[in-house]
Amino acid sequence: MKKGIALLLICLLMLTACSSNSNSNSGSKNTGNAAADTGTAGNSATTAPAQAKEITIWAWDPAFNIAALEVAKAEYAKTNPDVKINIVEYAQNDIIQKLNTGLNSGTTKGLPNIVLIEDYRSQSFLQSYKDSFYDLSSSIKGSDFADYKAGPTSLDGKQYGIPFDSGVTGLYVRTDYLEQAGYKLADLQDIDWNKYIEIGKAVKEKTGKALITLDPNDLGLIRMMIQSAGEWYLKEDGKTPNIAGNAPLKEAFEIYKGLTDSNVANVHADWSQFVAALNSGDVASVPTGNWITPSITAEASQSGKWAIAPLPKLTANESVHASNLGGSSWYVMNVDGKETAADFMAKTFGSNVEMYQKLLTDIGVIGTFKAAAGGEAYGQANEFFGGQKVVSDFAAWTEQIPSVNYGINTYAIEDILIVEMQNYLNGKDIDSVLSDAQAQAESQIK
Repeated sequence: MKKGIALLLICLLMLTACSSNSNSNSGSKNTGNAAADTGTAGNSATTAPAQAKEITIWAWDPAFNIAALEVAKAEYAKTNPDVKINIVEYAQNDIIQKLNTGLNSGTTKGLPNIVLIEDYRSQSFLQSYKDSFYDLSSSIKGSDFADYKAGPTSLDGKQYGIPFDSGVTGLYVRTDYLEQAGYKLADLQDIDWNKYIEIGKAVKEKTGKALITLDPNDLGLIRMMIQSAGEWYLKEDGKTPNIAGNAPLKEAFEIYKGLTDSNVANVHADWSQFVAALNSGDVASVPTGNWITPSITAEASQSGKWAIAPLPKLTANESVHASNLGGSSWYVMNVDGKETAADFMAKTFGSNVEMYQKLLTDIGVIGTFKAAAGGEAYGQANEFFGGQKVVSDFAAWTEQIPSVNYGINTYAIEDILIVEMQNYLNGKDIDSVLSDAQAQAESQIK
């Protein structure tokens, strides 16, 4: 009897165990199916990224880029409060050095999750260290941003950068000086550089003020001119020097010499002298990127005395009244936390129209996200510029900027051209200047 009871108990225990295992396996399968269903649903919209709890971002300029990151950080925290975002400010040159050191060492230790890179430099990093950057093609659409940003931020059909600020250019002018010389803002809406110099002579004669201030060690003016004609220091492959035989570059050099020979330009040696020339009223105009606006408006006593006209065109070569100078984009490094970093970028700089209105209103950032240009802030009149809707104008000019391939050696070639520009100003023949620069570039750039 006891043996029978024991046997019965053993059977009952075995049945219970089998039942428990069956339920457990069934539960696992159900969970798996639920996960599969969730994944399918996610793929039909946006797959939820694996969330790291902390990411780090490197950028420069506390009043502009860092300030923009703080706005984006606050925006992202509304839906992702558990993610800690460390914003680290370095000088741009320090960021370049740290990136090169880290990437050359073959280790990702110490690198950030996100880094800001100037558009002129981005292809150098992408082409040299492509595997170190995260493909963002599934996070953003490059076509959602200004067309000219595609070249610097993509490679081999993949989107690696989130385009950020626009370097769209304009001709900032002192309308009071213009009027003393017999001109109005309307007279500058469709001019070439030769007409610009002619106006400068009249301004100098009537007011004693220089038309422009130039830095002999910075050829930003040359870059603006040649991009307005769809040309660059390099050919379309981004590697082959394009100096000798580059007609827009030749004309740009001739215009630069025309400015100096006409005695309408003064000279500055650094950024502080450049801004001082504008704020002191020593110059009547400055053709440059829109990022100069905060520096000009910092001199409140000049409110109502400035306006912005389209950039002058070349004369002998086909060009447009729009170009670019500077600008930068965000890149996600291929390190732990890349999914969270990509999510942060996608939900802020990659899509948030309202955030861009705040960036413009609070900081003065003119982004390149096309949808943002239709926002209310972009259509506001600016009293400092005589009520002109300057941001709306810049947005329209942004759409006209020709796309060029900045390649990987923009600054290396410019170092050569800076020396040759001085030779040209001192009497060397222009064709010899450009052919010698071509030979140097071909020798130095492999």
